[in-house]
Amino acid sequence: MLSKQQLSLQTRNSFNINAICPTIYFPSSLTDLQLLTRVITTPFYILGEGSNTLFVEQQAPIIVKPNFLGISVVELAEHYQVTVGAAENWHALVSYCLERGINGLENLALIPGSVGAAPIQNIGAYGVEFADFCQQVEYFDMASASLHCLTAEQCQFAYRNSIFKTSLRNQAIITQVTLVFAKKWRANLSYNGLGHLPQTVTAKEVMQQVIHIRQKKLPDPAVIPNAGSFFKNPIVSSTEFSRIQQLHPTIPNYPQDDQQVKLAAGWLIEQAGLKGYRKKGVGVHEHQALVLVNYASENGADIVALAKYVQQQVLTKFDVLLYPEVRMITAQGEQNFVDLAVNDESK
Repeated sequence: MLSKQQLSLQTRNSFNINAICPTIYFPSSLTDLQLLTRVITTPFYILGEGSNTLFVEQQAPIIVKPNFLGISVVELAEHYQVTVGAAENWHALVSYCLERGINGLENLALIPGSVGAAPIQNIGAYGVEFADFCQQVEYFDMASASLHCLTAEQCQFAYRNSIFKTSLRNQAIITQVTLVFAKKWRANLSYNGLGHLPQTVTAKEVMQQVIHIRQKKLPDPAVIPNAGSFFKNPIVSSTEFSRIQQLHPTIPNYPQDDQQVKLAAGWLIEQAGLKGYRKKGVGVHEHQALVLVNYASENGADIVALAKYVQQQVLTKFDVLLYPEVRMITAQGEQNFVDLAVNDESK
């Protein structure tokens, strides 16, 4: 199994933080995975493309970076079944499918990261989620040193959440996913920015519009280091929403099926006066308040301090608590955002 020691992770995370890991492993077979259970005795972190990862400390834990590649397609009477290796790039998969007339993922175009990371976060955009197409997820269980498969239902998908972030967190190394796409396709144009497209639009045309919107709204991590949307859109009860709406009548809102209401985190941050805010080489993006960016810092803790400041300002103004989408990694592995203690000099 390929491995490297004392490796800089600066080019392996979109925040451009120069954390150092003692060892990084690149498993590409079941034998490699089984070997990991014998050689890893300290905290570790499973890394995809690093587009949703913040290394909080200069020292990172042991890193496992799965290297399972390949795409296979099975055509059945009414649908396509697509099985994809975890190390494949997500946007490349979207393009691969659409080039072959396999439609459905167009709304998820240009989301950064690997295929293996998609079920962990249950990635979603423009009215579509990974869970909408998932048939099963194959993973290697570190505790039992064996492969397992979970159905979409067993994955416990929710908004930016899954079993891989709860009971299987940092124990399940995803090796491949299997997706299903109906041949009878209909464009999902429900999201703002797509509604002007005609019902006769093609999947490729939807993808191009999604790419256009994302490139216009979100800064390119290759130009300005960032992880895209830093915070989840908060979901509140209908009663709580009524209270907020009375004070802020123009607040964007998205009613959910369970008598709850999703709010726009970016709008909350902007209304708290933080759009374009900068401190210690990091800041809130000047055009998209949901994005925290690293302008010149080498310290992941600076971004954590900024995130906590943003969280507190929004809580003070709206009594709504924001939670990060981004995963926080210390030398001891992944940590909960609320447990991270930082020297907050952002005020």
